[in-house]
Amino acid sequence: MTPKQHKLEKLVLIIVTAVAAVGLFVAGYFYQLTYKDILQNITNSETTVVEFENIIANLRNSLGTERYINSTFSNQIGQIAKTVGKLDTLSKTDKELLQKYSKVYFLNENYVPEDLTDIPPDYIFEKGKEIKFHTKAFPYLQEMITAAAREGVSLNIISGYRSFGEQSSLKNTYTVTYGGDANKFSADQGYSEHQLGTAIDFTTPDLGAGFSDFASSRAYDWLLSNAYKYGFILSYPKGNAYYMFESWHFRFVGKSLASMLHQENKNFYDVDQRAIDAYLINIFD
Repeated sequence: MTPKQHKLEKLVLIIVTAVAAVGLFVAGYFYQLTYKDILQNITNSETTVVEFENIIANLRNSLGTERYINSTFSNQIGQIAKTVGKLDTLSKTDKELLQKYSKVYFLNENYVPEDLTDIPPDYIFEKGKEIKFHTKAFPYLQEMITAAAREGVSLNIISGYRSFGEQSSLKNTYTVTYGGDANKFSADQGYSEHQLGTAIDFTTPDLGAGFSDFASSRAYDWLLSNAYKYGFILSYPKGNAYYMFESWHFRFVGKSLASMLHQENKNFYDVDQRAIDAYLINIFD
């Protein structure tokens, strides 16, 4: 083998390696050149080293183009996968969880949250009472109660999930006792946030079952400053158009929405429902 052929052979090896690495799709199908074929062409041709160097340069450019195309397709496929993933998550998330109930939307007697869990007895004010809460929202509730305890604030739970029937019985009891005034603080069945399983009524060990003094407690101040960090909001603040001020009643809406409402000093029920719905996909993130 002449020196020229030896040098060209090295160039051919580079070319073949590049072709094999790229895969080289041309016109929709794969061309694979073998080392033997190319070397035979070199032996029988007057191809110069410069010409082969140009071939290598062109292959490198083609490689760069292929990489760009592959990267573009990869990004597009990634975006499509993310969109499909979001749609799948959204389709599996209960759309009722961020709806405006309390005299706005209605939950029928057949609605039950997808999954409920028993709240541990240590969290419940009335010993022996069983209270349930939405299973996916419970870790956030537990994290909030634990965080409050670390700062010396004891949060006890009086009420969590209530079914359509339970809310009906409770409202009837209040109506017998308070007459028409019951509408100021108690929702009719089907309009209560408690039926969602994501609303909670708090008290403290020293306040007991009554709610009247909760607004002046350290627990209430702590919740106002920190509840949003765990995805909870005060449903009925002072001046709301739905019920009397309920300092003890908090609802889980997810960290993203709760943070937005806190930062912008907005009330959940004053925000357009379409804007609220945009946060549904992240409610359990």
